[in-house]
Amino acid sequence: MNLVYADEKGNVFDHPDYIALGRSGDMIVELMEDELIPLPRGATLVGLPHTRPVFMDPDTGEMKMLSGNYQAVGALLPQGYTRLALPSYVKTDKNEKFPLFGYTSVVWKDGGFYVAAEQSDDPYKWDPLNCDRGDVRKGVELLTAKYPENRLYKHLSHCALGYECLTSSNTFLQRWEGGVPVSYSCNAGCFGCISEQPDDSGFVAPQTRMNFKPTVDEIVEVMLEHLKTPESIISFGQGCEGEPSTQAKIIVEAMKIVRSRTNQGYININTNAGLTDFMRAIVDAGLDLMRVSTISAIDEHYNAYYKPRAYTLANVEKSLKYATDKGVYTSINYLIFPGVTDREEEIEAMIGFAKRTGLKLIQMRNLNIDPESYLQLIPPAKGEIYGMKQMLEIFREELPDVVIGSYTHLPPVAARK
Repeated sequence: MNLVYADEKGNVFDHPDYIALGRSGDMIVELMEDELIPLPRGATLVGLPHTRPVFMDPDTGEMKMLSGNYQAVGALLPQGYTRLALPSYVKTDKNEKFPLFGYTSVVWKDGGFYVAAEQSDDPYKWDPLNCDRGDVRKGVELLTAKYPENRLYKHLSHCALGYECLTSSNTFLQRWEGGVPVSYSCNAGCFGCISEQPDDSGFVAPQTRMNFKPTVDEIVEVMLEHLKTPESIISFGQGCEGEPSTQAKIIVEAMKIVRSRTNQGYININTNAGLTDFMRAIVDAGLDLMRVSTISAIDEHYNAYYKPRAYTLANVEKSLKYATDKGVYTSINYLIFPGVTDREEEIEAMIGFAKRTGLKLIQMRNLNIDPESYLQLIPPAKGEIYGMKQMLEIFREELPDVVIGSYTHLPPVAARK
């Protein structure tokens, strides 16, 4: 497997004499053949700014830094793929931070690009190539003309056309999982927030957070337009908003109105689930699916990343268990990072968390973060680091009734409330 690297102009090369490596946390590691898959459709190769690639010299077995004005290359994977290793690199300027994306080790072998990853779900619905941009524009024109006063559609049109967000695009294509953002505020200060960053963070948020509070009527219009088929999903909690449960009052009211008019489709919420009383009200209003974002089931690690305001990880667990007990199909949006998520103590804690809450699904999501900044933030490892591939095998063995995937699934028909 050959080293992949890029020049300053973005031209990508492979080096036939140097062996590619990966990275787990802050450790450079060798890549195994069974960790590599061909570069998936929809993946993107990117240069890592202010870096030098690290490789293995096949003659000596030494790890070396590539000389010359070159930078390391990483792959950005589409949904449905779980990364197993980070790119191998050394920063030339430790003060520089990577943009907030999830970078995966990439190599050249057998005449093509390969990545250190595992397919963990069917990527079809979340493959950007299956989202026709012309159809999205037509959908935007249709729904913004039909609801000219609805600010949500105007906001979502920017997400769909400007950011090419697939969830908001689905809202205008009226298919699969569509989004209905509701909140401009949040009860957490996530270190890697993609919609709002402090001025002194050093990160640039890749999205702009919504800046208004929608009315119940605006929410109902979007929900009713989307919930027209048995398999449609409408979701509160998008990347362009804060925590949706902070707007529990209008969510509950909108849900009750919608469910008085149609039983079609599923209502989902993507949430941190910290506001337990608000979450109970949303569940009781007829919620079908709940996806809770978490990075760890260990308090110290969770608190360092999420910086929760007036809630704890215990509140998150209570919310999940309440929802599961009420028949909601519960899942976690598990933000994973090689060298951290696969630590012995992290795995044990998450298995216990899943069993106590009755989780039905773990959605593996590659954490979008600058690696050095993240590793400085969290507590150091206390036990063995198993590797991401073995971690996934352990989850499948220890949690046989929990689906391991990458995005929202519909519950089994027999489990429908």
